[in-house]
Amino acid sequence: MNNKVYSLALRFKRKYFGTIAFRIKGHSEIVFKHLNPDEQLLYVFCGQKNFANHEIFSSCVVALTTKRIIIATKRVVWGYFLTTVTPDLFNDLKVQSGLFFGRVIIDTAKEVIVISNLAKSSLREVETAISTYMYKVKGKAGKDKKEEDN
Repeated sequence: MNNKVYSLALRFKRKYFGTIAFRIKGHSEIVFKHLNPDEQLLYVFCGQKNFANHEIFSSCVVALTTKRIIIATKRVVWGYFLTTVTPDLFNDLKVQSGLFFGRVIIDTAKEVIVISNLAKSSLREVETAISTYMYKVKGKAGKDKKEEDN
């Protein structure tokens, strides 16, 4: 199966081996299944979708695409969880660094999404990827909105 999501998530996991994430292949397949034909992958990383560092059984894969942020968790037996964040719902990004791990907090208009148990060394790369992505996408959305208004 040609799953670019999996190869990018695996590359992230190997580069930042301190990140706690399991069953990356299953999570990646969910993201891959929900990619629209006109979407392109920009960045992929993995972690835990929760706030507590001691809870290590909620792994997920996060993908930044040209249209949205996709967060996917494949359940153990059947089914999955999928969360998408479009640029218009994105409010803020926080990065927290602890002794061994860090977390990224994505604040949206409807919820707060926490990706935890990231290797401390990965925080700068993840923050740069998300911030750059949002700056470009929100800027483009703002230009498109102004053109519609005129």
